[in-house]
Amino acid sequence: MNYIFIVLGLAILALVFAFFKYYWVSRQSAGNEKMQRIRRYIADGALAFLRAEYRVMFWYVIIVAILLVFTTFLSSGGEQSSPLIAFSFIAGAICSGLAGFIGMRVATLANVRTTEAARVSLAKALHVAFGGGSVMGMCVVGLGLLGLGTLFVSYSWIFSDSSVTRVLNIVAGFGMGASSIALFARVGGGIYTKAADVGADLVGKVEAGIPEDHPLNPATIADNVGDNVGDISGMGADLFESYVGSILAAMFLGASFVAIFQNQNLDDFTGLSAVILPLVLGGLGIISSMIGILFVRVKDGGNPQTALNVGHWVASAIMLGLCYFAITNILPPQWQSGAILPSFGTNADSLLKDFTAIGAFWAVLCGLVAGMLVGIVTEYYTGTGKKPVLSIVKQSTTGSATTIIAGLGVGMMSTALPVILISAAILISYYAAGLYGIALAAVGMLANTGIQLAVDAYGPISDNAGGIAEMSELPKKVRDRTDKLDAVGNTTAAIGKGFAIASAAITALALFVAFAKQSGITVINLTSPTVIVGIFIGAMLPYVFSALAMNAVGRSAMSMIKEVRRQFKSIPALKKALQVMKKYPDLSKIKASDKKIMDAAEGKPQYARCVDISTRSAIREMILPGLIAIITPVVFGFVMGPETLGGLLGGVTVSGVLMAIFQSNAGGAWDNAKKMIEGGVRIGSEKLMKGSDAHKAAVVGDTVGDPLKDTSGPSINILIKLMAIVALVIAPMIKL
Repeated sequence: MNYIFIVLGLAILALVFAFFKYYWVSRQSAGNEKMQRIRRYIADGALAFLRAEYRVMFWYVIIVAILLVFTTFLSSGGEQSSPLIAFSFIAGAICSGLAGFIGMRVATLANVRTTEAARVSLAKALHVAFGGGSVMGMCVVGLGLLGLGTLFVSYSWIFSDSSVTRVLNIVAGFGMGASSIALFARVGGGIYTKAADVGADLVGKVEAGIPEDHPLNPATIADNVGDNVGDISGMGADLFESYVGSILAAMFLGASFVAIFQNQNLDDFTGLSAVILPLVLGGLGIISSMIGILFVRVKDGGNPQTALNVGHWVASAIMLGLCYFAITNILPPQWQSGAILPSFGTNADSLLKDFTAIGAFWAVLCGLVAGMLVGIVTEYYTGTGKKPVLSIVKQSTTGSATTIIAGLGVGMMSTALPVILISAAILISYYAAGLYGIALAAVGMLANTGIQLAVDAYGPISDNAGGIAEMSELPKKVRDRTDKLDAVGNTTAAIGKGFAIASAAITALALFVAFAKQSGITVINLTSPTVIVGIFIGAMLPYVFSALAMNAVGRSAMSMIKEVRRQFKSIPALKKALQVMKKYPDLSKIKASDKKIMDAAEGKPQYARCVDISTRSAIREMILPGLIAIITPVVFGFVMGPETLGGLLGGVTVSGVLMAIFQSNAGGAWDNAKKMIEGGVRIGSEKLMKGSDAHKAAVVGDTVGDPLKDTSGPSINILIKLMAIVALVIAPMIKL
């Protein structure tokens, strides 16, 4: 058990590292008074949303915790669980919410400081933005490992006479709490940000002809708030639950080795080694991530993408070296995986074989490589200048319809290679180390979450920095630098979403195997009508879930569009200023008399009304999708039994992974096609630019893609894992 205390020490080290990064970011210059005022608008709006969201989630957590206590007492499987599972659930929810809150706070500190740093150099701006992102990354891994490790040690002491499986059943509540909050945070934050983004885009860019980040656009503050509550707070909670879920699944499957090792008269630690190993790998990921973060540097005129890639590659290389050392020293030299293989058919014995500790290392390596390859494929399908995005740009010249058709085609085609890579990772890791190897592959894929999330969070911070530069009317070179950071951030965000989806697929499979063991399933009979019903309904759920999220964005966006239009028409100063802007495409050539009109309009947009519309809509609309993910597996498990629930999990996993990849990549490709046109791109003899018909078509495509890539798409991977972990929590209560 000594290794666990080392892991807890590393988790605390991650939090200390995050604190010092937070302190360093807060000490940077925040710019002039106007910049700081805009930052306060954004920070206050983000905090108001989180308060409203957390009030709703507080009652959800309390109600579910009470139900968990009663269910444990009343069910026949209570001896394999405990009412303390409710405490684990609350702890997971608190840590998940805290990770998102810390990320939002540091992002709203770092955004204006990145803007100010961009006045000096691109290198300094990258340093500040990435510093803000690294706070969130290290908080997520620190809180995740600290929560899991502390609960495991505490329950092992409290239930010292019980099996390790019972301890893990109780700890599983931590993962359920984390997943629940993540789903609400992702859906609620996604609805918020896309409602504001659509309003700012369609009314600002297309109708009024002004940039979405222009201070005269009433939705611009809400849009910048959305970057924080959706892409920062929501994403932090998302990767927190992914990280926790992968480690939990591997611990469950590792528990199957305890009896084998003890039968071989080995000591207690050796018996628990396969359970402790996933926690150790998470701790090693903290070390590699911290070192990788220190390697992210760029010189003026350099490429920020290269700097981020260097940090990621350094972290990956260090992680592999540490993993080899840890696995070969923690696991016994020879161990058998057959004990954790559910008996799927009469020929199952032919699948039993011996695996070595080095096989576990190959499984971790397989997961790490598969995750990086999925990221490369995602970058190809969504990256600026790549062939798929160029195909959308070309078809934008013939109107909105062909733009949308092209984006749908890119999104659908982009599912092929990731699914092949995920399938290959599953097969290779299985033959390397059995079903335990599949779980280790998921841990390997997410081991460097600290730096992966730092890279992801850097993007929205840079996006906010560009908005503040626009609203503060800073020199063009400042916006050019922040735009360069933001363009890289769009690609890293798309890669991060692809990475999260790939890890969700493998983690969900590992959780499913753990559920099968805990519920006593040995065979899933595809000729059984109830199993087929479970598969069909499971496959249908991602479509219904996506529809609810998309329709919520549509309704919220309608309210936002009406409000922005109302302000443009009813506020005289705004109306006059828009006329001046149409008169002067280049505002540097504006006459003194017209400049007075523009100055008179400053501060007239009613930003707070737009923020309030997004907040109320998001809170109202996030509840139903979240409840579906919780209630469905519970109903199927208790009413129709574990086999039907197994079919449900299989259906939702396969359908959900494909839907998530399609939606995220289609939306990312549309977004970068629009950005390519805004930057000026030549297609044949024609040069496409901002304001052209092709640009208007690309804006429409981007608007369609926004809820796909930022609301429903990334939320589906949480849906998959949440349903799996809910099934795992109730498994002892519905055991055959």
